[in-house]
Amino acid sequence: MQLTNLIYPLVLSGAFLLTGTSAWAQTTGQDSIPNPALQEIPATPDLSQGQVLTLEQCLEIALAQSQTVRVADLEVKKVEYAKREAQGGLYPTIDFQLAYQRSIELQTIRMDMGGQSQSFKMGSDNTWNMGFNAQMPIIAPTLWKAIRMSDTQILANLESARSSRLELIDQVTRAYYSLLLAQSSREVIKQSYDIALFNADLFSKMFSQGTASEYDVLRSSVQVKNMEPQLLEADIAVKQCLLQLKVLMGIDPEFDFAPAITLESLERDVYGVLSELPSINNNSSLRSLDIATKLARQNVDLKKFAYIPTIGVSYNLNWMSLSNGSPFKNQEFNPYSNVSLAVNVPIFSGLQRWNQVKQAQVQVKELELQREQLVNSLRMQVELAIDNMNMEARQISSSKEGVHQADKAYEIVQKSFEIGAATYLELRDGELARTSARLSYFQSIYNFLCSSSQLNLLIGKGVE
Repeated sequence: MQLTNLIYPLVLSGAFLLTGTSAWAQTTGQDSIPNPALQEIPATPDLSQGQVLTLEQCLEIALAQSQTVRVADLEVKKVEYAKREAQGGLYPTIDFQLAYQRSIELQTIRMDMGGQSQSFKMGSDNTWNMGFNAQMPIIAPTLWKAIRMSDTQILANLESARSSRLELIDQVTRAYYSLLLAQSSREVIKQSYDIALFNADLFSKMFSQGTASEYDVLRSSVQVKNMEPQLLEADIAVKQCLLQLKVLMGIDPEFDFAPAITLESLERDVYGVLSELPSINNNSSLRSLDIATKLARQNVDLKKFAYIPTIGVSYNLNWMSLSNGSPFKNQEFNPYSNVSLAVNVPIFSGLQRWNQVKQAQVQVKELELQREQLVNSLRMQVELAIDNMNMEARQISSSKEGVHQADKAYEIVQKSFEIGAATYLELRDGELARTSARLSYFQSIYNFLCSSSQLNLLIGKGVE
């Protein structure tokens, strides 16, 4: 029986499954979502070589260093500036214009005066025109609605930033548990290797005294050689898991640290069967869809507001100068100004506005149907995650009992071997059974913790 088939895939099974399911969050009944982009980024803990880090510290470092989270926060700021841009439409716009016109050929006008046709040129060589123009909307329903939609868009970007945090928390958590699994598995293999090394040395001494055969010496020595590649693979698995955790945390790969706990110590976090399903109202995908639905409903109102008349006021203050000859001499600027009120009443546009409203209403119905489908899918995933946790909790209990039985069986066969009542093959089988039981025990704890992390991701737990 080769331990490689039991150990190496077992250790690496969690190391590379860090791409969690998408994070989903709360429904959008609340408009006051805390803005992570405006909150102070948590300070990165002081790091020193050889430091031990808890899972909470790893998460804190990852959230502070993650480029993905920072990009999501910048997207929130960008939408806030877009809202301010829309609000700027409520204020007057003031422009200054300066225009110069040089006549190449003056316009000729022909008139009948006293029965005789006469012609003369009209105009000036130089025309200067400059002034200020100010405009401001008085009634602009479409603009008002667009500003409100900017608030909803900010909520959507905030939820996207929250989703990025939830996904990062899940990935770092899984990576941390994978590192614990790799270390525990490596410790089990190291213990098995030390036993094989001890037996090989023991048989070598017994052979020199004539109490053991050369076959026993060769068999125990071969066993040590077979264990060495497995121990090397376990060391590589630990390094790979640690490197992947460092990448997710955004720290220097050369920095060395160790987990503050062991996988076995996390068994206390295993709890029994859940009496009721947790709420999915905090699910990020569900909340994002609700925000999108709210935005679509606002878009329907925006299209309807296109039927409402708009009123705007404008004021012009200009100076004009007309002259002949040089454009820079004999200029006399005369001011003139006017104020105007413009009313725009939409009457008919070939049913364009009506069709735009219908399109927006169809989009709302599509999002409502998508929400129903998403809710059903989320409930199924939550139930599946809970079922997995309950099953894995039972597996932990069963595996733990199996470890106790395997340890007891190994002690019995070891004592029998010492008095010559058991063969080396039986001793080796007992050792393999104990190693397999311990690896299964650690794997069951790891599976439960990963399922718990997935459940937290589904229900949006982890980011307030």
